[in-house]
Amino acid sequence: MSVQRIQTNDRLSGATIFSDLIFLSGQVPTDRTQDVAGQTAQVLEKIDALLAEAGSDRAHLLSAQIWLKDIEKDFAAMNDAWSRWLPAGCAPARATVEARLASADVRVEIMVTAVRKPA
Repeated sequence: MSVQRIQTNDRLSGATIFSDLIFLSGQVPTDRTQDVAGQTAQVLEKIDALLAEAGSDRAHLLSAQIWLKDIEKDFAAMNDAWSRWLPAGCAPARATVEARLASADVRVEIMVTAVRKPA
């Protein structure tokens, strides 16, 4: 079996697909002037687009890793945006941790694994 790569460059791919498994790279917001709720909404939109390109959607998530710049300050707002985005009954396995992110103005980064939608 081969590995399919989506939105790839020399450093990383936006997503890789092997069989029916889809692995997204960590997604960060484009407009980093927004608060964590706005940044989370942007990241979730990017995840939706990559999942669609890979033949899946948010109802088919298997796992998620979420990194927050300040978990004490930002967890509730991020979690609210996340909960509104997820379809009922489709919560993946998830971990959320605080981390120093690649840029000081990034408040959230999210990486997910999903399965393709059945044909």
